[in-house]
Amino acid sequence: MDHVVYLDAQAKELENLLSGSKTMIIRGATGRKLPHGRVNVGDMLYFINNNAEGTVRAKAKVKSAFHSEKMTAEESQALVKKNQPKLSLTEKQIKRWAGKRYIVLIEVADVKEIPPFAIDKSRFGNMDDWLLVEKIEAVLK
Repeated sequence: MDHVVYLDAQAKELENLLSGSKTMIIRGATGRKLPHGRVNVGDMLYFINNNAEGTVRAKAKVKSAFHSEKMTAEESQALVKKNQPKLSLTEKQIKRWAGKRYIVLIEVADVKEIPPFAIDKSRFGNMDDWLLVEKIEAVLK
């Protein structure tokens, strides 16, 4: 399964993944929403910065995926804090994710820069920061 993942350009997430100072991605929500339950070991992630440039710049393989059950705010904050060495989140990002009822932690491996390419987002109604695309070839422009 392939996924297109939008990364926080301000927090330099893509640069941190490429340098190896960040090895884990987080997503969280009040309810179970993508990618909860949909990311598995071996899946490929294709990364785009969330700065409107709209091009995939790197890819990585999913090394591990953790999908939480419903948590209290305290449990959620403790989970983020425990994984902060791999997540390498800014204070702003910690505020955004810590405290969510459902958290997904995705550890990545083999992060590689690739020749940039644009994707066709027309079949995705509501633009989210995570697109489940099955096969990346299906969304090439």
